[in-house]
Amino acid sequence: MNVNVRFPYEFDGRGRTALDDEDRYVRGLIEQVLFTSPGERVNRPDFGSGLAQLVFAPNGTELAATTQMLVHAALQQWLGDLVEVESVEVEAEDAALRVTVACAVRRTGARQVHSFSHGGAG
Repeated sequence: MNVNVRFPYEFDGRGRTALDDEDRYVRGLIEQVLFTSPGERVNRPDFGSGLAQLVFAPNGTELAATTQMLVHAALQQWLGDLVEVESVEVEAEDAALRVTVACAVRRTGARQVHSFSHGGAG
């Protein structure tokens, strides 16, 4: 039995740990890898992608390409047993980064596409 704990952690209407369907669960795991900075987790100091720190770097195509490689490598390292990362696209616009991840869930073969934004207004 797969138990897909909701991210961020919360309780359901019965006061138990809230669970998610597989799509939302995978999205939550990807989000955790993307927005956790290495060194942030005590027992896993290498966990994360460092994406949040790159928002303050000089924006441009070089940043987008570097971010794409960093994100792809981090997802492969931390979620490679759960998903096959098919593509990572990074768009840099003003002070914001938009990351789109396409992957396939290894257990089911289901394909998913998730978009995340960080930085910028709003």
